[in-house]
Amino acid sequence: MPFLELTGLSKRFGALTVVNDISLTIEKGQLVCLLGPSGCGKTTTLRLIAGFLEPDGGEIKVGGRSISTPQRSLPPEKRNMSMIFQSYALWPHMTVFENVAYGLRLRSLPKTEIQQRVDTILAATKLDQLAQRYPGNLSGGQQQRVSLARALVIEPEILLLDEPLSNLDANLREEMRYEIRRLHDKYRYTTVYVTHDQSEAMTTSDIIVVMNQGVIEQAGSPEDIYQRPLTEFVARFIGSANVFKGRWDGRDIVDCGNGLVLRCGSGDFAPQGDSAVSIRHHDIRIALSPPDQGAPNWIAGLVARQVYLGPHRDYLVNLAGGETVRVITPVDAMFEAGSSVWLHFPPEHCRALAR
Repeated sequence: MPFLELTGLSKRFGALTVVNDISLTIEKGQLVCLLGPSGCGKTTTLRLIAGFLEPDGGEIKVGGRSISTPQRSLPPEKRNMSMIFQSYALWPHMTVFENVAYGLRLRSLPKTEIQQRVDTILAATKLDQLAQRYPGNLSGGQQQRVSLARALVIEPEILLLDEPLSNLDANLREEMRYEIRRLHDKYRYTTVYVTHDQSEAMTTSDIIVVMNQGVIEQAGSPEDIYQRPLTEFVARFIGSANVFKGRWDGRDIVDCGNGLVLRCGSGDFAPQGDSAVSIRHHDIRIALSPPDQGAPNWIAGLVARQVYLGPHRDYLVNLAGGETVRVITPVDAMFEAGSSVWLHFPPEHCRALAR
């Protein structure tokens, strides 16, 4: 049975619908990322789960128990959830130990139990040697670990994270992604994690929920979302892709016009005939010589830009019909700007999109 259930959940601010009739089920122990651009509704959804906002429609259940409807909403302090915000919100006058112990002391637990539980979580988050330091004497990554330890030590039913790594530099952010996943694997709390960072979502999550304009575009494993996008938005947002619109021939071909005819190896075609095809930048091949006559998925183009990026080269290639295609190649595939080239779109990497 699902542990956390959102059914027909909606939230409006005046005339603006921020969360629009979304439904989602999360199993106990899963780490689910709500991923999407700014303004897509992911943080509002998180705040509805936490109880900081009341829904205008729908219902939230935890363990089969209703905790939020438009008529009745359980207050945040009675939901047994922990939330970590973008700002760490640590008490500057308290030591690491005191910050982590704060929630346990509010619950009036015995001193011996507080000591044991705090010692255990500090060891798990690699903070045991820093227990008597103050937040001002810690690095950003260490402060984030304190915030995590404080949230986990009270043993919540659900852990909520709202862009928790946004204040860290790139190297620390990468390190903390793996730390969050390590701690999740150790404690297996049901976790809802909000981020706009695709790499964070891919690294940490069991399930990615891609949101756009208040609705869920697609939910699935990181591999499903990347390899098998269902919509044009997901194809463009996750990992980036070239998307071509055209007309489905009723079999496996989409005619995109201007000589670009693409055979698709996977996906769903729009039943009305208008369809689209996505292909990842790194799946396109560049060649100087034309293919054998009649070979599928080839078209001529002109290199407009070439950028060396260390492990790969990034190209923009203009097609005769006016389309611009982005292509990522190994560094040894060198074509100067202005070169005439041929592009190959391997059918097995062309995915039809119904919407």
